[in-house]
Amino acid sequence: MAGEWPSLVLSMGGLDDVENYVCAHEQEGLARDTYHHIFELVRNGNMSFRENRLEEAINFYSRANSIKPGDPVILSNRCAAYLRISRFLKDRSPSASEYKPLSGLDPTIHAELGLKDAEKLVNLRNNSVKSYLLKANALVLLEKYEKARDAILSGLQVDPFSDSLQASLKSLEAASGSLMGMSGHGQPGTSTHGQPERTDDFDCTVCLKLLYEPVTTPCGHSFCHSCLFQSMDHGNRCPLCRTVLFISPRTCSISVTLKSILQKNFPEEYARRKQEHDSLTNFGVDLLPLFVMDVVMPCQKLPLNIFEPRYRLMVRRVMEGNHRMGMAIIDSATGSLAEYACEVEITECEPLPDGRFYIEIESHRRFRIVRSLDQDGYRVAEVEWIQDIIPPEGSTEKQHLLELTYDAAETARSWIRRAKEAARAKQDQRRLERIESVELLMPSLKDPERFSFWLASLSKLRPLERLDLMGLINTGERIRRGLNYLRAEEQRCRIQ
Repeated sequence: MAGEWPSLVLSMGGLDDVENYVCAHEQEGLARDTYHHIFELVRNGNMSFRENRLEEAINFYSRANSIKPGDPVILSNRCAAYLRISRFLKDRSPSASEYKPLSGLDPTIHAELGLKDAEKLVNLRNNSVKSYLLKANALVLLEKYEKARDAILSGLQVDPFSDSLQASLKSLEAASGSLMGMSGHGQPGTSTHGQPERTDDFDCTVCLKLLYEPVTTPCGHSFCHSCLFQSMDHGNRCPLCRTVLFISPRTCSISVTLKSILQKNFPEEYARRKQEHDSLTNFGVDLLPLFVMDVVMPCQKLPLNIFEPRYRLMVRRVMEGNHRMGMAIIDSATGSLAEYACEVEITECEPLPDGRFYIEIESHRRFRIVRSLDQDGYRVAEVEWIQDIIPPEGSTEKQHLLELTYDAAETARSWIRRAKEAARAKQDQRRLERIESVELLMPSLKDPERFSFWLASLSKLRPLERLDLMGLINTGERIRRGLNYLRAEEQRCRIQ
C-alpha cells in the first residue's frame, strides 16, 4: 500500500555522490600507515557506494570511523549511504516486496542513523551546504517536515545563494502541500472534487477497517499499529507478504503523512475508529483486563515474564491505556474464576527481542468480579471495588484499631529482625532478599487496611488463605490473622 502514496523527495543536488579522501588529510598528524589504511577503507566504501552495494559501503565507512572518529568526510559519506538505503526502501513497491522480500532492513532505522551522522556533520562543518542538505533529507525520510524546513533555512543563513538549498526548500513546500491537500487530479483513487474516494485501499488488511494509527512496514505494507503488533504476537513476519520484521511497538513510528491524509479525508470514520480503539485500551474504573495466574494481595511487588500471545496483546493495550489490569486465579474448588482479585499497576515494562515482555507490577485495590467475558483471547471483567468498614474518626473502635496496628507493627519488626538473623546464619540469601524487599514496602500505620495486607504478605500463605483475607472487610480481624500466620511461620522455621 505504501507505494500508492506520493513520495516526498528533496532536490538532491550534489548528494548522489560521495567525497574522496584527499591527500590533504595526510597533514592532520596521522601516521602514514594509519592514513593509508583509512584512505583505502574510504576508497573501497566509495566504490561500493557508486556500485549501489550500500551495506558494504557502510561497513567500510564504519571501520574507517572507528579508526578516526568524527572525520567529516567519513561521516558525510556514511550518512549519504544510510539515506540512500532508506529512500530505496521507502520507494520500493509492495509488489517488489512480495516477489523478493528483504529481511532486516528498515527505512526508519537507516534514516535515524543517517540523521545522527548529519547532526555531527553540522557541528563539524557548520559552513557547509551539504551538511544541511543531508540533515534535511534525513528528517524528510523520518516525516519530520517542519524540522527539515528549519535545517534548510539554517543552511540558507550560511549561504543565501545556494541553488541546491533553495531548490530543496521549494521542493519541500510544494510536496508537503500536495501531500496534505491530496488534490490528485488524474490520480487513481481520487474523486473529481479533490478528495480520495473511499475504497478498500485505505483499509487495514488485518481488521478490514479504515487504517487507524497506521504503520508502514519495511516491506511496504500498511496496517493499523495495534493490528500489526497483535499479528506479530504469533510470529515476527509481515501479515501480508511474510517478510521477517525486526520492529517493536515502542520503536515503530506512526506514519504521520498517511495518518494526516486519513484524518483529513475521512474525519468521521477515523473518529469512530479512535472511539473503538479507546474502548479497548482505556478501560474504565469498573472494567479491567485480567491476567489469570495467582492471588496477589494489596501492597505487593512482583516481576512477571509475559510470553503467551494473548497476554502480550493485553499488556500492550494496558500500556497504551492506564497501565492497570487485574490479577486473578482459577478457584480449584469450582474450576472458574475466583470471586476476589486485585488491581495491579505495571510499573516497569521491557519488551524483549523474541516478543515477550518482562514486567514489574505493584498491587493496589481489591475487587469482586461481577461478570467476566472474553476479548481477543483474554478475559475482561466488570468489577466492584471492595473496602474495609473503617470505624469513624474519634470513635473508641478507631482508637482500638490504631492501637492494634501499632502493636502488630512492633511484633512485625521484631519478627523481621529475627528472620533476617536466621537467614544470615543459614546463608539463605534468597530468603534474606525476600524479607528485605517486603520490609521496604511497609505502609504508613495510619492506613490500617493496607498495613493488614502487608503484615499478611510476610508469611508464605497458600492461595486459599490469601483469598480468604481478600474477602474480609474487617481490618482488625485481618491483622489478628496476620499475626497468627507470623507465629506459625516462625514455628515452622524453628522445626526446620
